[in-house]
Amino acid sequence: MERWTGLGGGDRKTQDDLGAFERLGRWAARNRRGVALAWVALIVGLGALAPGVEDALSGAGWEATGSESVEARERINVDFEGRGTYALQAVIAAEDGGPADAGFAAAVDEVERVMAEGEHVGGVFGPDDGTPWREEPAAATIVAAADAPPDEMVRTASDLKEDVRHAGGDGVRTELTGAAAMWSDFNEANKKAMLKSELVSWPVTLTIMVIAFGSLIAAGLPLMLTIAGLVCAAGLLFVAGQAADVSIWAMNFALMFALALGIDYALFIVARFRQVRADDPGVDPVTAAGAAMGTAGKAVFLSGITVLVSLSALLLVPSPAFRSMALGINLAVTFVLAASLTLLPAALGALGERVDGVALPWRRASGSGRSARLGAWAERAWRRPGLFGAVGAIAIAALAWPVATLDTGMPSITVVPEDDTSRQGYELVQGAFGEGAPGTLQVVSDAGDAETALAVLDADPGIENAAAAEDSPGGSALIAAVPGGGPSSDAVRDTIDRVRAELPASAAVGGAVAENHDLEEALADATPLVVAAVLALGFVLLLVALRAPILAGAAVVLNVLATLAAFGVAKWIFQDGAFEGLLGFESQGFLNAWAPVFFFAMLFALGMDYTVFLLTTAKQQWDRSGDARIATVEGIARSGPVITAAAAVMIAVFFTFALSGPLPPKEMGIILGVAVLIDAVLVRLVLMPAVLRALGARAWWLPAWLDRALPRISFGH
Repeated sequence: MERWTGLGGGDRKTQDDLGAFERLGRWAARNRRGVALAWVALIVGLGALAPGVEDALSGAGWEATGSESVEARERINVDFEGRGTYALQAVIAAEDGGPADAGFAAAVDEVERVMAEGEHVGGVFGPDDGTPWREEPAAATIVAAADAPPDEMVRTASDLKEDVRHAGGDGVRTELTGAAAMWSDFNEANKKAMLKSELVSWPVTLTIMVIAFGSLIAAGLPLMLTIAGLVCAAGLLFVAGQAADVSIWAMNFALMFALALGIDYALFIVARFRQVRADDPGVDPVTAAGAAMGTAGKAVFLSGITVLVSLSALLLVPSPAFRSMALGINLAVTFVLAASLTLLPAALGALGERVDGVALPWRRASGSGRSARLGAWAERAWRRPGLFGAVGAIAIAALAWPVATLDTGMPSITVVPEDDTSRQGYELVQGAFGEGAPGTLQVVSDAGDAETALAVLDADPGIENAAAAEDSPGGSALIAAVPGGGPSSDAVRDTIDRVRAELPASAAVGGAVAENHDLEEALADATPLVVAAVLALGFVLLLVALRAPILAGAAVVLNVLATLAAFGVAKWIFQDGAFEGLLGFESQGFLNAWAPVFFFAMLFALGMDYTVFLLTTAKQQWDRSGDARIATVEGIARSGPVITAAAAVMIAVFFTFALSGPLPPKEMGIILGVAVLIDAVLVRLVLMPAVLRALGARAWWLPAWLDRALPRISFGH
C-alpha cells in the first residue's frame, strides 16, 4: 500500500520519493524518544570519563617525530640516566657570597631533597656531578633525571615547582626551569586564559544567540549540540590519552569547534525548519523536520565533511601535538555533526511551533528568515559588480600584503608569564652562565668520536663554550655546548645546522633548542603538503556539492584570499608589535611557527563552512529558476542572516582570547576572529556577489562528462 506524506495539502510525496536526508529527518522526528534516549546514554557513558580528561592529556608533544633531536634525547636518556631534554632543571642563585656560605649550601641541599622526592625522578645530579656552577656570587644548577615520557615529566614539574621555589632563603633564589617546567607554566597560564575567556565569551555568545534565533527556546538548541559534541569528544579523548600522548590543546580546540559549529548547524537547520512552517502553516512537525533536513541538513553534512577533511590534513605534520589537536577537533565535529543530523530533528519534531517559545518581538514579526536588506545589497552588487569587485580586491590586497614579509619562529620564553618559575629560572640561568645557557645543546656521539666532536664545537664561532665530554658505560659520549646567542635567535638555528654538517656521523645534536628547531623545520616542510591537500580536498567536496567546477574553484580562491588577509593582519600585530600595550603582550618579532600550517587548515575549514551554506542556498535557487541573478540575490538574502549571526558569535568567542593569557592564545583569537570577520564581510558580501555576477550562468556550467561522473545532489525540496 502506497503511503503519502507531504507539506500540508500540496507537494505530496511518496516515501520512496524522499531523499536520504529527508527520510533521516522524518525518522528522527518520528522516533524522537528513542533518539533522545540513545544520545542520553551516549552522553552519560562518555561523560563519566570526561572529568578525567585534563589529567589524562599531555602537556608536551611539541616535537618532530623521528628528528635528530628526538633521537638524541632518547639516546641520552638511555645512556646517561635520563638527562635528556625533559630532565628537570633547578637553578640556585645567591645575591652575594660564595658556594660555601651556609644559606646557599642549605638551599642546594633542600632543592636536591625536594627534587629527589619527585615522581618519575630517576636521580639527582648537582655541581659535584658536573652540572654548571659559578663561584661569585654563587650560582648552581641541579638536574633531576627523567624516568618517564615528556608528558609525565611536565606533570612532575607541576608538582615540584612551588616546593623548589620555596627552598631558598634570605638572599638565595631557587627556581625550577627547563623544558618541562616551561610547558607546565605555559599550560597552566593557557588554562587560566581559556577559563577567563570563556567566562567573558559565554554571556556575549548567549546574547547573540538569543538575538539571532529570536526566542529563548530556539537559542538553547545550539547549546544542546555543543554539550553533546563536547562531552562525547572529551570522553573519547580520555580513552585516547590512555593509549598515547594527546595534547591538552586538543581539548581546548574541541571546545572551540563544538561551540562554533553547534551554533552554525543549529542556525541553518532551525532557519530552514521555520521557513517550511512559514511557507505552509499547516505542516506537521515531522514533515517540517524532514524538509529541513532534506535541504539544510544536507548542506550541514557536506559542511561537516569539509571541515573534517580540511583538518585531517594536519595529520601530515609529523608531531604528536598537531596530530592529537586534529583528533580532538575532529571528534568534536563528528559528534556535533551526528547530533545535528539526529538529535536536532528529533528536538524539532518534539517542539513543533514551540521552537519559537518565549519569542522576542522581532521574531514574532519576522517571516521566513529571508533578509530584505541583504537581498537589496545583493541586487546592488549585481548591478555594479565592477565597483564591488574593485573595493573587495583592494581591501583584501591591502590586508594580505604584509604576508610577503612574514617571519616565523618557535615560541620563546616570553610566552610564559613574567612571574612564573620557568621564566624566572631562565633569567637566573642567563645571568649566571651567559645568554645562550638556557639553550644549551646536548651533543651525543660514540665515545671514539668525542674528541672530534669537541674540536668541531670549540672551533665553531656560534658556540660560546663546550664542556669536556662525559663517557657512559654504554660507549657514548655527551658534550654540553652553550651557544653564543639567545635560544630563540636566528644565529643559534644557524649554529645548529652548521655543527650538524661538520660533526662525525655518530653524533646527534639535541636539547630543547634543537628540538624546537627541528619542529620548525618539520612544520615548514609539511606546510606545502597540508595546504595542497586542504585546497584539493576542499575543491573536490565543493565540486561534488555544487556540481559546478568553475564556481568551486572560485570559492576556493576566495577562501585562500581571506586567509592571507587574516595572516597579513596577524603579521602587523604580532610581528611588528602593533597594539602590544592594548592587547597586553610582548612581541617576539615573529609569528609562532605552528601558526601558518595550523591556522590555515582551521581558517579554510571555517571559511568553507560559510561557503557551503551560501552556495548550496544559491544552488537551490538556481535549480529552481535557472536564473543566475535570482540564484545570487536569493542565495545571499536567505543564507546571509544565518552566516551573519554565526559569524558574530564566532568573532565574539575568538576575540575574547585576545583579552587574557599568554601570547599563543592571543594569536589564535586575533587570527581566527579577523579571518571570520573578513570572510563574513568582504568575501560573502562584496567579493562573492561580484564573482557570481561576473561569471553569470557560467558559474553553474557543468561539462557532460563530469555530469556523468558526479553524484546528483539536489538542495531543493
